[in-house]
Amino acid sequence: MYLPGELAAQIVSVLGERGQTLATAESLTGGLLGAAITAVPGASAVYRGGVIAYATELKAALLGVSEDLLARHGPIHPGVSMAMATGARDRLGATWGLATTGVAGPDPADGFPPGTVHIAASAGSPATRSLALAGDRNRIRRDTVDQALRLLLDLLREDAP
Repeated sequence: MYLPGELAAQIVSVLGERGQTLATAESLTGGLLGAAITAVPGASAVYRGGVIAYATELKAALLGVSEDLLARHGPIHPGVSMAMATGARDRLGATWGLATTGVAGPDPADGFPPGTVHIAASAGSPATRSLALAGDRNRIRRDTVDQALRLLLDLLREDAP
């Protein structure tokens, strides 16, 4: 199993020092993001949990993503990633929400090619990033986790006291 330990360890450390917490919302990564965080010793002090909302309707039902947003843009959209991050943060009672959505492949989805990915972090300075990743399904999923962790770490550094 792929676990990007260094980034996750830094995030757990910073969150712990600040007394902050994290929740995740995942689609294309299917739990890899949460697994990366929970692989770090001491993660239980900062990680509240995660929602794997692979099916589009679960993004609305479990994370509160607007059905109108999903109907207008589909599940592969930067606004959906932000709504997922916010939903995870709010519904799981965390300081930060971190989300992934997109197309891992091997086939296109909703008119988007594999490697089309949107990630978002919600709290402090919320941000989304849209990515065009290359590689096979596993590589796209691993790179998405890396990029999501990097996004959160960048935001944590920007919000440093």
